[in-house]
Amino acid sequence: MKDLNEPYSALLGLDDSWRVEDVDLDLLGNQGAIRLSHVGGGSLTCPDCEAACPAPEWTWRQLDTLQFKTELRARVPRSRCAKCGVKTIAVPWSGKHSRFTLLLEAFAVEVLQACTNLSRASCLLGLSWDAVHTIIKRAVDRGLSRRKLDDIKHVGLDEKSFGKGHNHVSVMTDSDDRRVLEVVPERTTTAADSLWKTLTQSQRSKIASVSMDMWAAFMTSADKNAPNAEIVHDKFHVAKYLGEAVDKVRRSEHRALKKEGDEPLTGSRQLWLYNAENLDEDRHARLALLQEQDLRTSRARAIKEHFRWFWDYTYAGNAKKFFDRWFGWARRSQLDPVKRVAATLKRHLAGLLSYFRHRVTNATTEGFNSRIQSIKSAARGFRNFANYRTCILFYCGKLQLNP
Repeated sequence: MKDLNEPYSALLGLDDSWRVEDVDLDLLGNQGAIRLSHVGGGSLTCPDCEAACPAPEWTWRQLDTLQFKTELRARVPRSRCAKCGVKTIAVPWSGKHSRFTLLLEAFAVEVLQACTNLSRASCLLGLSWDAVHTIIKRAVDRGLSRRKLDDIKHVGLDEKSFGKGHNHVSVMTDSDDRRVLEVVPERTTTAADSLWKTLTQSQRSKIASVSMDMWAAFMTSADKNAPNAEIVHDKFHVAKYLGEAVDKVRRSEHRALKKEGDEPLTGSRQLWLYNAENLDEDRHARLALLQEQDLRTSRARAIKEHFRWFWDYTYAGNAKKFFDRWFGWARRSQLDPVKRVAATLKRHLAGLLSYFRHRVTNATTEGFNSRIQSIKSAARGFRNFANYRTCILFYCGKLQLNP
């Protein structure tokens, strides 16, 4: 199919050194191939030794044309000699070492960003799973090379599950810009140290706060790698610890009452864990009836709910006075799970009070939880950590991904 050089050259953005030689259509196979040729031929000579090397034909996947699977084919001029090695010219339609055109990569990035579900995106693009991951990896590499990290003031550290069992990954986020900075396997001090290598020593010296839970490995690493930063213990994790304490009290009390033939706590787990404003009318009424009984679980929940006032103070001094009163109440509660959490909070009080100087939380990281979970589910889990990391950065890194 001749006489297509001008329109296809314009569509492909070719310069004067390339021309469309032919277009082959396979109507039954629903595919086509655009054959390109270099005006100067298929081989180059080395400027030093004048050695030449014939060029093999390469193929690139292009955007579909009218629903026809489309490929570009060309012999890319190159030279080879013992002194200089192999030298290949750059082509205007594709990146280095890629077998996809820039147009296809850009479109695939848009589809993947909009779709999230990797399996469905792969089907829509007509590409294999491996091809999609190759495009994602190239996009992330581009984005990381363009990323700016100079003005980061507040970061967050958190862990996420990976695979089956008790495998975890550690995640660093930029709290202000709401983006994931890095992901590494495990949640050890060594893993956290690896996260800090994302930033230069100069950049780390400018970090004002690090939001995290009370995991010792993260605290040790932050003290070592960001000595000018204050550790801020995240209120979402504090709420989680208190909620777990309430649930332990409920389970223990439920077992004891059940032995006596009384089961008022059956099916009530969510009632005790939800904040009052998040309960619908029916659940609120049922909780009110349970609270009329002299239940240990009710006392545990009251202690948990009362601690929420801690975060409403403006000044750290007033917050500390509140904590001291709350701690005395929790310690006298005779509820062992509550007393253990209260003791933990007491040991980490400095990190709790740091909140009032920086007003930062791990809300950014917590907000990524559902996104990361959807990535795992859509990809039917990840056995390969490198692919998991790449996808998290692709969807949550706010990177400039387009070629």
